[in-house]
Amino acid sequence: MVMHIALDRSLGHASPEGYWYDQDQHEWVVVLKGAARLRFEDETVEMRPGDFVNIPAHKKHRVEWTTPDEPTVWLAVFYIT
Repeated sequence: MVMHIALDRSLGHASPEGYWYDQDQHEWVVVLKGAARLRFEDETVEMRPGDFVNIPAHKKHRVEWTTPDEPTVWLAVFYIT
């Protein structure tokens, strides 16, 4: 298994209009602080601290919103099985 780990901070962030992530790797992401809303083609997921999602490779997704008044801190693990 190949992995890459990232710690990201967002403040009032949203993906650019019409932009979708479409990654070659799977991504497991957990919100450590703040809040976020992720949009997939078929659903929207609200995330608070402790919430996590596992995003399969090539599942299109985008960040709809993160908290504007405090940083949203994410831990993301990108992996290939």
